[in-house]
Amino acid sequence: MREFELHTPLSEEEIRGLNVGDCVFISGTLITARDAAHKRIMEYLAEKRELPFSFDGLVLYHCGPLVRKVGDEWVVLVAGPTTSMRMEPFEAEVIEKLGVRLIVGKGGMGENTRKALRRYGAAYGAFTGGAAVLAAEHIERIVRVEWLDLGMPDAVWILEVKHFGPLVIGMDSHGRSLFDMVKANAERRSGFRIPF
Repeated sequence: MREFELHTPLSEEEIRGLNVGDCVFISGTLITARDAAHKRIMEYLAEKRELPFSFDGLVLYHCGPLVRKVGDEWVVLVAGPTTSMRMEPFEAEVIEKLGVRLIVGKGGMGENTRKALRRYGAAYGAFTGGAAVLAAEHIERIVRVEWLDLGMPDAVWILEVKHFGPLVIGMDSHGRSLFDMVKANAERRSGFRIPF
């Protein structure tokens, strides 16, 4: 397994150099977005409105962090990944139109996202579910929050992180999926077809 320390903004060349199974740590800017934020992003794109943040060369984290306000500042308490497949209906367009280079979440994504990762030079990094405290330890600060009207976990949090990870590249820009490889191996070994 190869290990990489990457800094945002990420380049297409850096991402195309990654393969499934690689271990990645991220320093720089990471932006959270879950279902409600993705739906609003789609509305902005449909209306050709400018988003109040930019994903260009950055990391999109499928996460609904738990935060609290201390004085005038927000502090992240926990920030574990949420199930990425919920964002599958939106992610290909987000990758195409907004310049996301790395998506982080848990559980992998579907065929439309896989095609977009390959076409536009992006990748998917899996973060371990249940490691929300570990994730929070690598968040240096909250730069700002947008769309807080969606609620704390569904707002868009712009975070500055240091050595955030480990992330395992589960889907790379070459069309490979670690999740599909594991499934195929399990089917081959068991003799049963897995229906998902």
